[in-house]
Amino acid sequence: MLHDHAGWLTIGAIALVLIVALGIAGWAAARPRRGGDGSTRPGRWGRRPHRNEFRPEGTVADDTPRRRAAVIVNPTKFDNLESVQRRITARCRELGWQEPLFISTTEDDPGTGQAKEALSQGVDLVCPLGGDGTVRSVAAGLVGTDTPMGLLPGGTGNLLARNLDLPVDDLDDALRVALTGQNKRIDAGELTLDASGEHERPQRHVFVVMAGLGFDAAIMAGAPERLKATVGPAAYVVSGAKNLRGPQFKVRIQVDEQEEFSRRTRTVVVGNCGRLLGGLVLMPEAVLDDGLLDTVILSPQGVVGWAAVAARIASQRRKGHERVDHHTSTQIQVRADRAQEVQIDGDPIGKAMAISARVLPGALVVRVGAGS
Repeated sequence: MLHDHAGWLTIGAIALVLIVALGIAGWAAARPRRGGDGSTRPGRWGRRPHRNEFRPEGTVADDTPRRRAAVIVNPTKFDNLESVQRRITARCRELGWQEPLFISTTEDDPGTGQAKEALSQGVDLVCPLGGDGTVRSVAAGLVGTDTPMGLLPGGTGNLLARNLDLPVDDLDDALRVALTGQNKRIDAGELTLDASGEHERPQRHVFVVMAGLGFDAAIMAGAPERLKATVGPAAYVVSGAKNLRGPQFKVRIQVDEQEEFSRRTRTVVVGNCGRLLGGLVLMPEAVLDDGLLDTVILSPQGVVGWAAVAARIASQRRKGHERVDHHTSTQIQVRADRAQEVQIDGDPIGKAMAISARVLPGALVVRVGAGS
């Protein structure tokens, strides 16, 4: 237990650095909004969409059937949802599209069922309008299809959009890219969560940014909604400080078909892309369409160890550090000696003794700007 104010400030500062570095921006992404490199390739999920499937802005012919977009919106993100919908509708009409189909998410279904409903109605584009959790859920409903996803900024995290260099601060700019841009196939990840470690009814989840086991997920799980509503982002600093001095746990890891190895660690993060908030890069070599997943294993010991890890992440150096271990693979299996918290794209999903992740190459089509 710390006995002086300076010690608490030190832990809080280090926790905040790691929270940002691990992409723990749940509160920022959840606040109401007021008011990749690499070549494109077909992958194994079907035909490659035409790179310029939609007509450029202002060139829609009168005899061309107008396309229609579906907007999957998280209504909790907006104080005046009707105003936002009117704005989107006006922009769609301005760019030659039909009035969009609006479908709201629910507590029970944050986007996957809504995406499938949109597909059943034959829309040409599906746009999540919410935080990173909404993006992930909508993406799960679109994986394996040729229907593109247009990313609209509904949170302040917007991590997938940031990794694709898409607009994250202006809804009109994001709509322009979604409606007049071009298609790009990217990878997705599939995480299998085994709560007991005995392969009894494992859960499967799609992720597009990152999944984690250990410290990063514990921060998310340890920041209750009531505390976030009261103190805002400081809830994650409180949770991070509480978990920072926790014990390491032992994991057995198998990367692809390589020999299994053991580590004592605090967190294991598997990523489809590596850029996070604040300009930090957790996985410098992660690319959204390379057919690979990147894994980082963080193994600090004590507060000093966490400070070294934070400095290492900030330096963007990939190899040569005993506390920060990187791997690249198409699949990875992780078994822990005791149950650990798990998160996907910033959402805690419970504890597990084992997780495995595999890449879904070219599984998702997204809309990007010209030249991306």
